[in-house]
Amino acid sequence: MISKYEHFMKSIIFVLLLFIKSFTIAQSTSYTEQFRPQFHFSPEKNWCNDPNGLVYNNGLYHLFYQHNPFENVWGHMTWAHATSKDLIHWKNLPIAIKEENGIMIFSGTCVVDENNTSGFAKNGKIPMVAIYTGHIENVNQSQNIAYSLDDGVTWTKYSNNPVLDIQKKDFRDPKVFWDNSKKYWVMLLMLSAEHKVQFYASYNLKEWKHLSDFGPVGDTSGVWECPDLVQVPIEGNTNKKKWLLQMSQNATMQYFVGEFDGQTFTNENSTTDIYRPDYGPDYYAAISYNQLPKQHLPTAIGWINNWNYANNIPTIPWKGAMSLPRTLSVKKVNENWVLIQKTDPAINSLRKKLVTIPDASLTNSKKIFPAKSTQFELQLSITPLEKNTVSAVRIAVNDNTYFEIAYNNETQILSADRSKTGSDDFSEQFKKMNIYEKKIALVDNKIDLQIYFDNSIAEIFVNNGEAVFTFQLFPKKNNLAIEIVSNNKTFFSNIKFWEMKNIWK
Repeated sequence: MISKYEHFMKSIIFVLLLFIKSFTIAQSTSYTEQFRPQFHFSPEKNWCNDPNGLVYNNGLYHLFYQHNPFENVWGHMTWAHATSKDLIHWKNLPIAIKEENGIMIFSGTCVVDENNTSGFAKNGKIPMVAIYTGHIENVNQSQNIAYSLDDGVTWTKYSNNPVLDIQKKDFRDPKVFWDNSKKYWVMLLMLSAEHKVQFYASYNLKEWKHLSDFGPVGDTSGVWECPDLVQVPIEGNTNKKKWLLQMSQNATMQYFVGEFDGQTFTNENSTTDIYRPDYGPDYYAAISYNQLPKQHLPTAIGWINNWNYANNIPTIPWKGAMSLPRTLSVKKVNENWVLIQKTDPAINSLRKKLVTIPDASLTNSKKIFPAKSTQFELQLSITPLEKNTVSAVRIAVNDNTYFEIAYNNETQILSADRSKTGSDDFSEQFKKMNIYEKKIALVDNKIDLQIYFDNSIAEIFVNNGEAVFTFQLFPKKNNLAIEIVSNNKTFFSNIKFWEMKNIWK
C-alpha cells in the first residue's frame, strides 16, 4: 500500500518532470516558431515596442527597448537590454531599468558620460547614463535619469529624480546628445498633444534649461512621439552634413532636414509636403545611435509593429521586433532634402550562397523563381518597356496567396499589397491597412528593389534607399515561392537571391 508520503513525493516528481519537459520544449523551440524573424531582433518572449538608449560603448552596440516582462501585450513598461558586436547578432541580457512604485519606464536615451559631467563616475569607471520618461498612467510624465558603472548591466536610479517635470501628462521620449560646439548636453522632448518638439540644454544631465520649440508643422494628425535629431552626411559629399529630425505620429513617422545651431532647429524642406522615413504600415519610433565610432555612418533602428493592431498580431511567445539597422544620409531632390536609408553593410555577412537568376522579358506572363524560401534577400531591377505597364514581384507565393510589390509606369506609383497573404483574421484594423504606395520616378528607366523577407517581416528598399516600405505579414508555412509578373512587356534584370543565416544559432 502506498503511503500518503510516497503518493505526495510521486506527485511532486511527476510535476517536476512535467516542468522539466515543458522547459526543455520551450528551450528547444525558442526562436524557431513559425513567424519568428531569424535575422531581425525580437525578444525571447513577451511584448516589446520602441527601441531605447541606442549607444555604442567599449566595442558593443547597446539596444534597450520597451518591454513587458510579464505578458505578451503592452503594459508594465521596463527597459529590456541586448547587446551586439556587429549590429546583427544579438545577446539578450537581464532587465535593465524596472518599473517601480507605479512609475513605468517609458522611452528615452542612453549616453556614455565620458567627461563625468554627471558626477556618477566611481573608482575610474565611466558612467553610462539613461535619460527616460517616468510615466504615471493618466497623471504625469517627467524626465528621469539612471546610471550604470558596469557597461549597462546594472542600473541605479538617481535619488533626486525627476530631473525635469513640467506637470504635464504628455511630455515624453527624451533624445539626448552632446553638442561639442556648445559644450553641453542637448535634449529633445515631445509635447505630444501640442505637436511640439522642445529643446533643452544641460551641463550635468541633472539640471535643464529650455532653449526653443519646433512645430506644429507637417503631419499633425496624431500625437507626436519619439523625437530624434542627428547630423548626417550629404550623399556624394561626405564633407558636408545636414541635421535630420525624425519623429513618430500614432502609427507612422515623418522627418525634416535642415540646420541646428545648438539651440534652434531650422527646417529647410517644404512644409506643404510630408516626408516619411518609411511608407509601409510597420515602422515606428526609430532613433539613431549615440557615440558611434567616427568611421561609422549615422545608424537608426525602428520598431516593427503598428499601434492599430500591435497587441493582436499572431506571434507567440513574443510580440514585436526591431528593424534592420539603417544607415542615414540625405540628398537634394527637386529642391528638397530626401532621406537615404540603406542596410548596414554588416547584414551581408548573413548571406548564404548567391543564386543569380537569368534576366527575363515578360509579356502577359509569369516566371517562377527557382528559389523558394521565407528567409532571404532579393535584389532586382524592373524596366517597363511599354506604356500602361504594371510590373510586380511577388513573395510568399502559394496558389492564390502572395505579397506583391508593383510598379505602375503610367502613374509612377510603387505599391505594396499584403491583402492576399493569407492570415489576417486576428484584426479588423490589420485588414484595413493592407495597401501602401508612394510616387517614385524611374532612374535610368528602371526601378531597383532590395527586398528582405524574414518569415513575417518584409523590408523593401527602393532605388538605393530613396524610399523604404516595412510590412508584417503572416503567410502559411508552404508559401515559399517567388514570382515576377507583368501585364505588358517588362525587362527584369540584375536578379540576385541569397538565403539568410539565422542570427540566433
